Amino acid sequence: MAQKFGGQYSPDGSSPEAPKASPFAGKKPAIGRTRANLLFVAGLPLLFSSIGDGARDMALALVAFALVALGAWLTREGIDAQNAYEARTIARRPAIPRKLFGAIALGLGVGLATLDTSLMDGILYGVIALVLHLTAFGFDPMRDKALEGVDTFQTDRVARAVDEAERHLRAMTDAIATSGDRTMIARVEQFQATARSFFRTVENDPRDLTTARRYLGVYLLGAKDATIKFSKLYAQGRDPSVKADYTSLLDDLEENFTAKNQALLLDNRTDLDIEIDVLRDRLQREGIRLNEGE
Repeated sequence: MAQKFGGQYSPDGSSPEAPKASPFAGKKPAIGRTRANLLFVAGLPLLFSSIGDGARDMALALVAFALVALGAWLTREGIDAQNAYEARTIARRPAIPRKLFGAIALGLGVGLATLDTSLMDGILYGVIALVLHLTAFGFDPMRDKALEGVDTFQTDRVARAVDEAERHLRAMTDAIATSGDRTMIARVEQFQATARSFFRTVENDPRDLTTARRYLGVYLLGAKDATIKFSKLYAQGRDPSVKADYTSLLDDLEENFTAKNQALLLDNRTDLDIEIDVLRDRLQREGIRLNEGE
């Protein structure tokens, strides 16, 4: 007969409630982002160095600054893309190698800014700037990330589904920021942490995608639309009832994502137990055969 489990947190015999995910769970510091922002500052002297030197020199300085700023922006975007890539178990490489293009733009900007001495100096300084950029920030991820033993078709399906889900979460972040309510911003971040924990479970076992697709698509699309509508309504009058309704929706969504995640983890554990039992049976049979051969 099935028996309910009890414990310290379930005196009535019900299952203990899973702890809520922290908004910072699984997040790592954006390594290199501060250095990328400093590149914008490094290009500022170009705006003032050619004042009074004539229209030609000023135009070259402006173009050089624009290239340096473009390189800094591409580098920062590339760092964000790499951090998102490294945070996932299954991921496709960034479609655009932003850090590489950023290094090229920076090299062109530095080369153009140093052409006043000689063409060779401009070329050399540009190459040095490009090499130093790649040394400091590295290259973009060049290979898709996949689990060992999982075919490419399954990997692509999971990667596409998670990419779509991440777009919904980013849209939620942009929408809730317009509300100006720090409490609700933090509440949305907590729900997103729960959703991303669910993503990692699906990535670890792509077979779960079939049963999880509704959560990755329909539910998150609904959450995004609700967030957009809430932000617009709440910004108009700060109605507490609107805030309470939206908070209740997030609570329900988070509870459902947590329950589904626990169910998938339990299924995965069951599959592992079955594989372990099968392997033990095979080892025992093999041992018996060896004994009989002796």
